[in-house]
Amino acid sequence: MHFLDQAKIYIRSGSGGPGAVAFRREKYVEYGGPNGGDGGKGGDIIFEAIAGLNTLIDFRYTQHFKAQRGMGGQGTNRTGAGGQDLVIKVPIGTQVLDDDRETVLLDLTEAGQQVMLLRGGDGGRGNASFKSSTNRAPRQHGPGWPGEEMWVWLRLKLLADVGLVGLPNAGKSTFINQISNTKAKVGDYAFTTLRPQLGVVRHKAREFVVADIPGLIAGAAEGAGVGDRFLGHIERCRVLVHLIDIAGKEPVEAMRIVEEELAAYGEGLDEKPRLVALNKIDQADSELAQAYAAELIEAGADRVFPISGATGAGFDALLDAVISYLPAATVTERPTGEREEAEDKPWSPLD
Repeated sequence: MHFLDQAKIYIRSGSGGPGAVAFRREKYVEYGGPNGGDGGKGGDIIFEAIAGLNTLIDFRYTQHFKAQRGMGGQGTNRTGAGGQDLVIKVPIGTQVLDDDRETVLLDLTEAGQQVMLLRGGDGGRGNASFKSSTNRAPRQHGPGWPGEEMWVWLRLKLLADVGLVGLPNAGKSTFINQISNTKAKVGDYAFTTLRPQLGVVRHKAREFVVADIPGLIAGAAEGAGVGDRFLGHIERCRVLVHLIDIAGKEPVEAMRIVEEELAAYGEGLDEKPRLVALNKIDQADSELAQAYAAELIEAGADRVFPISGATGAGFDALLDAVISYLPAATVTERPTGEREEAEDKPWSPLD
Protein backbone atom coordinates (compact mmCIF):
# COMPACT_ATOMS: atom_id res chain seq x y z
CA MET A 1 0.00 0.00 0.00
CA HIS A 2 1.35 3.43 -0.94
CA PHE A 3 1.83 6.00 1.80
CA LEU A 4 0.14 9.38 1.42
CA ASP A 5 -0.01 11.87 4.25
CA GLN A 6 -1.66 14.86 2.50
CA ALA A 7 -4.74 15.10 0.32
CA LYS A 8 -7.11 17.82 -0.86
CA ILE A 9 -10.81 17.00 -1.08
CA TYR A 10 -14.10 18.74 -1.79
CA ILE A 11 -16.96 18.25 0.67
CA ARG A 12 -20.59 19.39 0.50
CA SER A 13 -23.42 18.74 2.91
CA GLY A 14 -26.89 17.93 1.62
CA SER A 15 -29.42 20.63 0.80
CA GLY A 16 -32.78 20.63 2.52
CA GLY A 17 -35.76 19.26 0.61
CA PRO A 18 -38.50 21.62 -0.64
CA GLY A 19 -41.78 21.97 1.18
CA ALA A 20 -44.94 20.68 -0.49
CA VAL A 21 -47.94 22.59 -1.80
CA ALA A 22 -50.97 20.40 -1.23
CA PHE A 23 -54.62 20.73 -0.17
CA ARG A 24 -56.92 18.37 1.58
CA ARG A 25 -59.30 16.75 -0.86
CA GLU A 26 -61.78 14.54 0.92
CA LYS A 27 -65.37 13.70 0.22
CA TYR A 28 -67.86 15.48 2.44
CA VAL A 29 -65.10 17.73 3.82
CA GLU A 30 -65.60 21.27 2.60
CA TYR A 31 -62.74 23.74 2.71
CA GLY A 32 -60.18 21.09 3.60
CA GLY A 33 -57.36 23.63 3.60
CA PRO A 34 -53.59 23.29 2.97
CA ASN A 35 -51.75 20.21 4.20
CA GLY A 36 -48.35 20.32 2.46
CA GLY A 37 -45.56 18.96 4.67
CA ASP A 38 -42.08 20.37 5.26
CA GLY A 39 -39.03 19.14 3.39
CA GLY A 40 -36.45 16.88 5.00
CA LYS A 41 -33.10 18.08 6.34
CA GLY A 42 -29.98 17.47 4.24
CA GLY A 43 -27.26 15.07 5.35
CA ASP A 44 -24.27 16.25 7.41
CA ILE A 45 -20.58 15.77 6.61
CA ILE A 46 -18.97 13.85 9.48
CA PHE A 47 -15.33 12.83 9.91
CA GLU A 48 -14.53 9.68 11.87
CA ALA A 49 -11.13 8.42 13.01
CA ILE A 50 -10.79 4.66 12.73
CA ALA A 51 -8.05 2.23 13.68
CA GLY A 52 -6.31 0.15 11.03
CA LEU A 53 -5.56 2.99 8.60
CA ASN A 54 -2.19 4.69 8.33
CA THR A 55 -2.39 6.42 4.95
CA LEU A 56 -4.63 8.81 3.01
CA ILE A 57 -4.09 7.00 -0.28
CA ASP A 58 -7.85 6.42 -0.76
CA PHE A 59 -8.38 10.17 -1.10
CA ARG A 60 -6.11 10.34 -4.13
CA TYR A 61 -8.71 8.50 -6.19
CA THR A 62 -11.90 9.83 -4.55
CA GLN A 63 -11.79 13.58 -4.00
CA HIS A 64 -15.43 14.71 -4.02
CA PHE A 65 -17.75 13.89 -1.14
CA LYS A 66 -21.40 14.99 -1.17
CA ALA A 67 -24.01 14.13 1.42
CA GLN A 68 -27.54 13.20 0.38
CA ARG A 69 -30.10 15.98 0.08
CA GLY A 70 -33.39 15.89 1.97
CA MET A 71 -36.55 14.62 0.32
CA GLY A 72 -39.42 16.95 -0.49
CA GLY A 73 -42.48 17.22 1.72
CA GLN A 74 -45.76 15.57 0.74
CA GLY A 75 -49.46 16.02 1.21
CA THR A 76 -51.37 15.13 4.36
CA ASN A 77 -48.69 17.02 6.33
CA ARG A 78 -46.00 14.43 5.68
CA THR A 79 -42.46 15.66 6.24
CA GLY A 80 -39.86 14.54 3.72
CA ALA A 81 -37.20 12.06 4.74
CA GLY A 82 -33.90 13.52 5.90
CA GLY A 83 -30.81 13.02 3.78
CA GLN A 84 -28.34 10.39 4.95
CA ASP A 85 -25.23 11.73 6.69
CA LEU A 86 -21.92 11.11 4.93
CA VAL A 87 -19.24 9.72 7.25
CA ILE A 88 -15.70 10.16 5.93
CA LYS A 89 -13.36 7.66 7.58
CA VAL A 90 -9.78 8.80 8.11
CA PRO A 91 -6.74 7.41 10.00
CA ILE A 92 -6.19 8.32 13.63
CA GLY A 93 -4.05 11.44 13.81
CA THR A 94 -5.62 13.15 10.79
CA GLN A 95 -6.04 16.91 10.82
CA VAL A 96 -8.58 18.69 8.62
CA LEU A 97 -7.33 22.09 7.46
CA ASP A 98 -8.98 24.95 5.64
CA ASP A 99 -8.01 25.62 2.04
CA ASP A 100 -5.28 27.98 3.25
CA ARG A 101 -3.51 24.92 4.76
CA GLU A 102 -2.94 26.82 8.00
CA THR A 103 -6.26 26.90 9.88
CA VAL A 104 -6.88 23.57 11.65
CA LEU A 105 -10.60 22.78 11.60
CA LEU A 106 -10.49 19.31 13.16
CA ASP A 107 -7.88 17.17 14.88
CA LEU A 108 -8.89 13.52 15.18
CA THR A 109 -6.65 11.79 17.70
CA GLU A 110 -8.78 8.98 19.15
CA ALA A 111 -10.25 5.86 17.61
CA GLY A 112 -13.99 6.20 17.05
CA GLN A 113 -13.94 9.99 17.40
CA GLN A 114 -16.64 11.58 15.23
CA VAL A 115 -16.96 15.28 14.49
CA MET A 116 -19.46 17.02 12.25
CA LEU A 117 -17.82 19.61 10.02
CA LEU A 118 -20.62 20.68 7.67
CA ARG A 119 -24.28 20.70 8.67
CA GLY A 120 -26.95 19.82 6.15
CA GLY A 121 -29.46 22.44 5.12
CA ASP A 122 -32.87 22.58 6.78
CA GLY A 123 -35.92 21.52 4.82
CA GLY A 124 -38.27 24.10 3.33
CA ARG A 125 -41.66 24.85 4.85
CA GLY A 126 -44.75 23.29 3.34
CA ASN A 127 -47.75 25.46 2.50
CA ALA A 128 -49.57 24.23 5.63
CA SER A 129 -47.18 26.29 7.76
CA PHE A 130 -48.02 29.46 5.80
CA LYS A 131 -51.73 29.28 6.69
CA SER A 132 -53.02 32.28 8.64
CA SER A 133 -56.27 34.00 9.43
CA THR A 134 -55.88 36.18 6.35
CA ASN A 135 -54.39 33.57 4.04
CA ARG A 136 -56.52 30.47 4.28
CA ALA A 137 -55.25 28.78 1.12
CA PRO A 138 -51.53 29.63 0.75
CA ARG A 139 -49.71 28.38 -2.31
CA GLN A 140 -46.22 29.39 -1.34
CA HIS A 141 -43.63 27.00 0.06
CA GLY A 142 -39.98 27.04 1.09
CA PRO A 143 -37.44 25.60 -1.38
CA GLY A 144 -35.13 24.26 1.36
CA TRP A 145 -31.86 25.68 2.61
CA PRO A 146 -28.71 24.88 0.62
CA GLY A 147 -25.95 22.78 2.14
CA GLU A 148 -22.46 24.01 2.94
CA GLU A 149 -19.46 23.31 0.74
CA MET A 150 -15.72 23.81 0.92
CA TRP A 151 -12.32 22.48 -0.11
CA VAL A 152 -10.24 21.10 2.73
CA TRP A 153 -6.81 19.57 3.17
CA LEU A 154 -6.30 16.34 5.08
CA ARG A 155 -2.95 16.04 6.82
CA LEU A 156 -1.93 12.88 8.60
CA LYS A 157 0.32 13.02 11.65
CA LEU A 158 1.06 9.49 12.76
CA LEU A 159 0.52 8.74 16.42
CA ALA A 160 3.65 7.20 17.90
CA ASP A 161 5.24 7.16 21.33
CA VAL A 162 8.83 7.29 20.12
CA GLY A 163 10.35 9.00 17.08
CA LEU A 164 13.62 8.08 15.40
CA VAL A 165 15.71 10.91 13.96
CA GLY A 166 19.17 11.14 12.47
CA LEU A 167 21.18 11.82 9.36
CA PRO A 168 20.65 9.62 6.29
CA ASN A 169 22.18 6.16 6.65
CA ALA A 170 22.43 6.41 10.43
CA GLY A 171 20.89 2.94 10.79
CA LYS A 172 17.34 3.89 11.76
CA SER A 173 15.71 1.29 9.48
CA THR A 174 17.95 -1.49 10.79
CA PHE A 175 17.19 -0.40 14.34
CA ILE A 176 13.40 -0.43 13.92
CA ASN A 177 13.59 -3.79 12.13
CA GLN A 178 15.48 -5.25 15.09
CA ILE A 179 13.12 -4.05 17.81
CA SER A 180 9.82 -4.64 15.97
CA ASN A 181 8.30 -6.71 13.16
CA THR A 182 8.64 -3.85 10.70
CA LYS A 183 10.28 -4.73 7.39
CA ALA A 184 11.76 -1.34 6.52
CA LYS A 185 14.02 -1.19 3.49
CA VAL A 186 17.73 -1.23 4.35
CA GLY A 187 20.45 -0.13 1.93
CA ASP A 188 23.98 1.22 1.93
CA TYR A 189 23.02 4.61 0.47
CA ALA A 190 21.41 7.81 1.64
CA PHE A 191 17.63 8.23 1.82
CA THR A 192 16.85 4.52 1.81
CA THR A 193 13.72 5.43 3.79
CA LEU A 194 11.38 7.55 1.68
CA ARG A 195 8.27 7.36 3.82
CA PRO A 196 7.54 7.01 7.55
CA GLN A 197 7.52 3.54 9.07
CA LEU A 198 5.66 2.44 12.18
CA GLY A 199 6.68 -0.43 14.41
CA VAL A 200 5.17 -1.88 17.58
CA VAL A 201 7.80 -2.69 20.21
CA ARG A 202 7.31 -5.02 23.16
CA HIS A 203 9.84 -4.65 25.96
CA LYS A 204 9.54 -5.82 29.57
CA ALA A 205 5.79 -6.37 29.35
CA ARG A 206 5.34 -2.88 27.87
CA GLU A 207 4.18 -2.06 24.38
CA PHE A 208 4.74 1.16 22.46
CA VAL A 209 4.86 2.48 18.89
CA VAL A 210 8.02 3.73 17.20
CA ALA A 211 8.03 5.96 14.10
CA ASP A 212 10.96 6.08 11.69
CA ILE A 213 11.12 9.05 9.33
CA PRO A 214 13.47 9.76 6.41
CA GLY A 215 16.91 11.08 7.32
CA LEU A 216 17.49 14.78 7.89
CA ILE A 217 20.17 16.87 6.22
CA ALA A 218 21.32 20.44 6.70
CA GLY A 219 18.58 22.77 5.47
CA ALA A 220 15.81 20.18 5.85
CA ALA A 221 13.54 22.69 7.63
CA GLU A 222 13.72 24.90 4.52
CA GLY A 223 12.88 22.02 2.18
CA ALA A 224 16.22 20.31 1.51
CA GLY A 225 16.00 16.54 1.25
CA VAL A 226 12.79 14.71 2.13
CA GLY A 227 12.83 14.68 5.92
CA ASP A 228 11.24 18.09 6.49
CA ARG A 229 7.87 17.01 5.10
CA PHE A 230 7.68 14.10 7.51
CA LEU A 231 8.77 15.89 10.68
CA GLY A 232 5.09 16.41 11.45
CA HIS A 233 4.80 12.67 12.12
CA ILE A 234 6.95 12.94 15.23
CA GLU A 235 5.27 16.05 16.67
CA ARG A 236 3.11 13.89 18.93
CA CYS A 237 5.93 11.62 20.16
CA ARG A 238 6.81 11.65 23.83
CA VAL A 239 10.53 11.08 23.32
CA LEU A 240 12.94 11.16 20.38
CA VAL A 241 15.79 8.72 19.83
CA HIS A 242 18.62 10.35 17.90
CA LEU A 243 20.74 7.74 16.12
CA ILE A 244 24.30 8.73 15.22
CA ASP A 245 26.55 6.64 12.97
CA ILE A 246 29.89 6.14 14.70
CA ALA A 247 31.48 5.41 11.31
CA GLY A 248 29.93 8.34 9.48
CA LYS A 249 30.15 12.09 9.92
CA GLU A 250 31.79 13.39 13.10
CA PRO A 251 29.26 12.46 15.84
CA VAL A 252 29.22 15.94 17.40
CA GLU A 253 28.63 17.56 14.01
CA ALA A 254 25.93 15.00 13.18
CA MET A 255 24.14 15.78 16.44
CA ARG A 256 24.41 19.53 15.85
CA ILE A 257 22.88 19.31 12.35
CA VAL A 258 19.84 17.37 13.53
CA GLU A 259 19.39 19.55 16.62
CA GLU A 260 19.40 22.69 14.48
CA GLU A 261 16.88 21.26 12.02
CA LEU A 262 14.50 20.27 14.82
CA ALA A 263 14.75 23.77 16.28
CA ALA A 264 14.23 25.40 12.86
CA TYR A 265 11.13 23.28 12.21
CA GLY A 266 9.58 24.37 15.50
CA GLU A 267 6.29 22.88 16.77
CA GLY A 268 8.06 22.01 20.02
CA LEU A 269 10.33 19.34 18.55
CA ASP A 270 13.45 20.92 20.01
CA GLU A 271 11.84 20.81 23.47
CA LYS A 272 11.10 17.08 23.46
CA PRO A 273 13.37 14.81 25.51
CA ARG A 274 15.96 13.12 23.34
CA LEU A 275 18.06 10.01 23.86
CA VAL A 276 21.28 9.89 21.86
CA ALA A 277 22.26 6.45 20.55
CA LEU A 278 25.74 5.95 19.14
CA ASN A 279 25.05 3.30 16.51
CA LYS A 280 27.26 0.73 14.72
CA ILE A 281 29.68 0.25 17.62
CA ASP A 282 30.44 -3.16 16.12
CA GLN A 283 32.50 -1.25 13.55
CA ALA A 284 34.72 0.50 16.14
CA ASP A 285 36.65 -0.41 19.27
CA SER A 286 35.34 0.36 22.74
CA GLU A 287 37.88 3.13 23.37
CA LEU A 288 36.73 5.06 20.31
CA ALA A 289 33.08 4.59 21.29
CA GLN A 290 33.72 5.91 24.80
CA ALA A 291 35.68 8.88 23.44
CA TYR A 292 32.87 9.81 21.04
CA ALA A 293 30.28 9.37 23.80
CA ALA A 294 32.23 11.73 26.05
CA GLU A 295 32.38 14.33 23.25
CA LEU A 296 28.61 14.08 22.71
CA ILE A 297 27.89 14.60 26.40
CA GLU A 298 30.25 17.55 26.46
CA ALA A 299 28.39 18.95 23.44
CA GLY A 300 25.05 18.82 25.27
CA ALA A 301 23.73 15.25 25.20
CA ASP A 302 22.26 14.16 28.53
CA ARG A 303 23.06 10.48 28.09
CA VAL A 304 24.61 8.42 25.32
CA PHE A 305 23.74 4.79 24.58
CA PRO A 306 26.27 2.80 22.53
CA ILE A 307 24.31 0.29 20.42
CA SER A 308 24.68 -1.91 17.38
CA GLY A 309 21.70 -2.25 15.05
CA ALA A 310 23.33 -5.28 13.45
CA THR A 311 24.01 -7.28 16.63
CA GLY A 312 21.46 -5.82 19.04
CA ALA A 313 24.11 -4.81 21.56
CA GLY A 314 22.98 -2.08 23.95
CA PHE A 315 19.31 -2.34 23.03
CA ASP A 316 18.07 -3.26 26.52
CA ALA A 317 19.57 -0.19 28.16
CA LEU A 318 18.19 2.11 25.47
CA LEU A 319 14.71 0.60 25.56
CA ASP A 320 14.70 0.77 29.37
CA ALA A 321 15.33 4.49 29.08
CA VAL A 322 12.63 4.84 26.43
CA ILE A 323 9.88 3.26 28.53
CA SER A 324 10.82 5.48 31.47
CA TYR A 325 9.35 8.38 29.45
CA LEU A 326 6.11 6.53 28.66
CA PRO A 327 3.07 6.39 30.94
CA ALA A 328 2.52 3.20 32.86
CA ALA A 329 -0.40 1.17 31.57
CA THR A 330 -2.12 1.20 34.96
CA VAL A 331 -1.56 4.80 36.07
CA THR A 332 -2.78 8.19 34.97
CA GLU A 333 -0.96 9.47 31.90
CA ARG A 334 1.87 11.86 32.68
CA PRO A 335 2.70 14.98 30.69
CA THR A 336 5.05 14.66 27.74
CA GLY A 337 8.67 14.71 28.84
CA GLU A 338 8.11 13.62 32.44
CA ARG A 339 9.74 10.27 33.10
CA GLU A 340 10.25 7.61 35.69
CA GLU A 341 13.73 6.65 36.77
CA ALA A 342 14.84 3.50 34.98
CA GLU A 343 15.78 0.58 37.18
CA ASP A 344 19.03 -0.06 35.30
CA LYS A 345 20.95 3.10 34.67
CA PRO A 346 22.31 3.08 31.08
CA TRP A 347 26.03 3.10 30.42
CA SER A 348 27.67 6.50 30.29
CA PRO A 349 31.36 7.35 29.83
CA LEU A 350 31.06 9.85 32.66
CA ASP A 351 29.83 7.33 35.22
